[in-house]
Amino acid sequence: MKASDLLVKALENEQVEYIFGIPGEENLDFLDSLRHSSIQLILTRHEQGAGFMAATYGRLTGKPGVCLSTLGPGATNLVTAAAYAQLGGMPMMMITGQKPIKKSKQGQFQIVDIVQMMKPLTKYTRQIVNASSIPSAIRETFRLAMEERPGAVHIELPEDIASEEVSERLFELVDYKRPDADELAIAQAAKMIEHARMPLLLIGAGANRKSTQKALSYFIETTGIRFFSTQMGKGVVDERHPQFLGTAALSDHDFLHCAIARADLIVNVGHDIMEKPPFIMEEGGKQVIHVNFFPNQVDDVYFPQLNVVGDISTSVQKIAECIEDNSNWDLSYFNKIKKEVDTHLSKYSADQRFPILPQRVVKIIREQMPDNSIVTLDNGVYKIWFARNYPCYQPNTLLLDNALATMGAGLPSAIAAKLINPDKKVIAVCGDGGFMMNSQEMETAVRLKLNLVVIILNDSAFGMIKWKQQGSGFDNFGLDYNNPDFVQYANSYGANAYRPNSCDEFISILTTCLNNDGVHLIDLAVDYSLNHSILNDQLKQKTCIL
Repeated sequence: MKASDLLVKALENEQVEYIFGIPGEENLDFLDSLRHSSIQLILTRHEQGAGFMAATYGRLTGKPGVCLSTLGPGATNLVTAAAYAQLGGMPMMMITGQKPIKKSKQGQFQIVDIVQMMKPLTKYTRQIVNASSIPSAIRETFRLAMEERPGAVHIELPEDIASEEVSERLFELVDYKRPDADELAIAQAAKMIEHARMPLLLIGAGANRKSTQKALSYFIETTGIRFFSTQMGKGVVDERHPQFLGTAALSDHDFLHCAIARADLIVNVGHDIMEKPPFIMEEGGKQVIHVNFFPNQVDDVYFPQLNVVGDISTSVQKIAECIEDNSNWDLSYFNKIKKEVDTHLSKYSADQRFPILPQRVVKIIREQMPDNSIVTLDNGVYKIWFARNYPCYQPNTLLLDNALATMGAGLPSAIAAKLINPDKKVIAVCGDGGFMMNSQEMETAVRLKLNLVVIILNDSAFGMIKWKQQGSGFDNFGLDYNNPDFVQYANSYGANAYRPNSCDEFISILTTCLNNDGVHLIDLAVDYSLNHSILNDQLKQKTCIL
């Protein structure tokens, strides 16, 4: 068989369902092999969008999502998506083409050293120079992509290697059990928690595993500890839980940080410094227990006093079982903060002004979406409002990025989420800036006949930077632009499109979109003028720390 046939069989052996991407001349053997396989090619309109889709597949399934590009410019277009997966802990595999390496008549035309380029962005990158090594290379890349901490891997298949004849051989998939943490570390963690006066539990992105969810729920129920989450840890435990304090959408100076500042111990489960920090450690301040699959990376803002390294779910379960006495705890202050946070988050959620306030957008979407529905976010100032104000009832129901924090991922992520979960309602929420970075994937969604809602929060500006510009005391400059007519733009792809003129009309349109088939776009005018109130609230909250 051809080497490209063997590569496809190796991918089938890894239970790959989809390959997202854009083939080129150098992938034609692979493309022909794929034509006869069980794997579905999802042809996208840009390689970056394909990479975001593959990363989201990995995030939702725990198995590497696979994306494809040709050499040169096609491969360089995957760079942002590689960093997105690597920093976000999402298993993803990239396959790129290359000119023949044994003999080429095109000199250095389109040649870029993609393997070297991918080295700082991936866990593993390799050019296939021997067709017989394909099965072991694929097995190793998938193993590394899924191994904690998950991330991006890359294989380059040159055109002449793809067409070589090779014997079939595949490797059996072998499961393994992650090692448990040291018993002394477990016991020490339990004692630190028992001796604490005001402990808090932090849930980060690394805790978003099925077994960990059960262990954390057990820990919370048996100990009565109060807990909060990072942005990427939202929904691991149902946020309607009475002991949930909120999400650390900012690194400091939010109402939730009143509780964090008063805590003398934080049990940090699954968070690492790749995600923007939910709090900042200081010398002589609170103690932190780091519970994760790997030791903490020491940083100026994060230097835990204890590492509990091993399978997270087992560690959490064992620590909970070792805690015998919490009579030293005083959680009354946290109860006051919970009321303060709830009061603050409800502010403006029923406001009827139009253009609409972001708080009102979040409230309307939450009321319309079932518990298991999925909202994907692009990157913008509205991400903070969703992180703070959108309660998640199940894991992976609010997909946002607080590691690379790239724009352009919202729509591609929604496409992947809908492919994986055809029976769930899916909404992509994008700023007008982020939407335009991968808006061409509207054609992909329509071609795939997806039932999908895209909401554009339209302020004709890069709103996040504008907010920071204002907060830093700079004059407004360089961040405003003009947009196309988004309704006509969506219609040109064959999508349904709407432009509401009031909050009530938005509610009515959203209801219609969620209950009818097809791709729907809502061009929603948003008012960010009150964002500066967050800064004012930061000053007010300091009084509750005293």
